[in-house]
Amino acid sequence: MTNGSLDFEKPLYELEKRIAELRQFTSEKDIDFSAEIRSLEEKAESLRQQIYSNLTSWQRVLLARHPRRPLSLDYIDRIFDDFIELHGDRNYRDDKAIVGGIGLLDGRPVTVIGEQKGKDTKENIARSFGWPYPEGYRKALRLMKQAEKFRRPVVTFIDTAGAFPGLEAEERGQAEAIARNLFEMAQLEVPIVCVVIGEGGSGGALAIGVGDRVYMLENSVYSVISPEGCAAILWHDAELKAQAADALKLTAADLLKLGVIHGIIPEPIGGAHRDYDEAARRVKEVVVRSLAELSTLPVDELKAQRYAHYRKLGHVVRPPKSTPGEMDTR
Repeated sequence: MTNGSLDFEKPLYELEKRIAELRQFTSEKDIDFSAEIRSLEEKAESLRQQIYSNLTSWQRVLLARHPRRPLSLDYIDRIFDDFIELHGDRNYRDDKAIVGGIGLLDGRPVTVIGEQKGKDTKENIARSFGWPYPEGYRKALRLMKQAEKFRRPVVTFIDTAGAFPGLEAEERGQAEAIARNLFEMAQLEVPIVCVVIGEGGSGGALAIGVGDRVYMLENSVYSVISPEGCAAILWHDAELKAQAADALKLTAADLLKLGVIHGIIPEPIGGAHRDYDEAARRVKEVVVRSLAELSTLPVDELKAQRYAHYRKLGHVVRPPKSTPGEMDTR
């Protein structure tokens, strides 16, 4: 990665840097380079389309992990008005890897929960690099049950490599906390909209990911394990991560085709990190539309549709049995 760009983006960033330099030189020296700038801009646009319309699974993983990619609080600040963050699980402590609270979505009270990484080393340490502890998931559940009590819809933003894997998390019941959230979210009597905004890793993501509508940003990923972990387990070589990324079917397009998610939210060309405001506008548009649709459903129908969606995942269609004496060549 160079100057915040990924390796496959380097030619584009160098071209954009050249355009910026020419504009600055034109401004300072009062020399007209408009023709050269136009030519370079056309070349940059062509290169941009070429790069981002042909991304591999691994390249999307890299974009999902981009250090400048907008995080949960970036979306919350841009989508919800008067957001009030609520803290703690009322049992152990406040886990900063999960943020949550109440905000207004076009004037409507909504409970918002998101997994939160840091923007620098100090904040990443404070937020456990976005790896939630069990108390983070218990805080999320507390807020969801509060939302149910006051009939507020729930919106979640998923962005974690996974639940914190340390001994202390296991001692405090990491597996139970995740399982409890899955159980409770499946039965929650208010609409739930989930958006994968970056990495959706394993049970750490799924613990706030059981929803009536599940969407992924175009360059986000959602998987039971990281490509590096998968490659290390299957082939004993983490360097085969790109091959693993293809096999895992972890991109938004893959998961929409498999019926795991309900839709894909397009990103600004080049990725959400290039235009926070536009990325947030697109997410808000989908969330508002989804909640408008879900809010018309009776509670029983809401829960029945949610249940049906998750029951059909991984459904196996068995081929008909061969007739006696017939060789099965399938």
